[in-house]
Parts: sequence; C-alpha cells; structure tokens
Amino acid sequence: MTRQQGRLRLRVAVFACIAVVALALDQATKIWAQSALVAGRSIPVVPGLLSFTLVRNPGMSLGMLSSATWLISVLAIVASVALAVLALRTSSLRWTAVFSFAFAGAFGNLIDRVANADGFLNGAVVDFLDYGWSVGNVADIFLVGAGVAAVVLIAINEPFGPEATDVEGAGAAGTEGSERTGSR
Repeated sequence: MTRQQGRLRLRVAVFACIAVVALALDQATKIWAQSALVAGRSIPVVPGLLSFTLVRNPGMSLGMLSSATWLISVLAIVASVALAVLALRTSSLRWTAVFSFAFAGAFGNLIDRVANADGFLNGAVVDFLDYGWSVGNVADIFLVGAGVAAVVLIAINEPFGPEATDVEGAGAAGTEGSERTGSR
C-alpha cells in the first residue's frame, strides 16, 4: 500500500467515524425529544437562553421555504453527496473533519424529511433546541459548526489539495510532495 492510499484510508475512516457518531447523536436526541417533549410546551434549561420545545419544521432555518420541503430534501441529497466527494478529494484531515460534520448535519435532517414524509420528500425536521429566536436540533449545530470551521480553515489558509499532505506529512526527507508529482 502506498503512502497516498494509506492517507486516503485514514481520511475515509475519519469521515466515517465522525459522521456515524454525529448522526447517531443527532438521531438519538431527536428520538428523545419526540418521546419526552410535548408539542407546544417549553421546558426551560437555561432561563432566557435555552429551552426544550418540540417543533416539527417543514422548512429550513426560521421556517423558510416551508412550502418547498421537497426542494430542501433534494438540496440536502445533493449537499450530502458533494460533501462526501469533497472529503474524498481533500488531502487535509482538518477539511475531512469539517466535511464529515457538515455531512452529518445535512444527512441527519434529510433522514427526518424522509422518515416523516407523507408524500415525495415532504417530511418535517424534528427541532427541539429553542434559543428564543429560533428552534433547531443537533444536526443544525453540526452544520453551523462546520460552516464556522470552514471559514476558520479558509482564514488560516489551510490547504485543501495535495499541498495539505506536504504540510501535514513533511518528514525528515521532505520528499512526500515530490514523490506524488513525479518531480524529484
């Protein structure tokens, strides 16, 4: 196995592990919310900052596009595929982690839309984290966190492509990048 194949396997393993654990956490909290909370009633957790309130949201953030739930579902499918492809194409473990959290967020809400549908991809997402101005879920936290992390990685100029391997894996010989490109 070449070094490049080993790094690809590592990135796939990191992506899969983060995505599976994040999806399990998202789905477990939604199952809990549906069994422990009653729609329309709030349970204060941190008064003035956070409550548990069960809401079934057919739209996006703040209920936007509630009448186009099927479109949101299609966009979530496209985003999930794109994030998985990006995770395979990057050479950076940091970008891999960001893509896996974003994937878990998009796919976690897509699971709700499919599981709760009574028509073509028109199901609602289970939201229960009430911030006072918006109600969301753990998948939303992963999406926002991944977005913030992506901005940070861009700001610090974290390499996305083969140069990421050169930076992360530069050894004593310093030939990792030249071996891959064939220029010694």
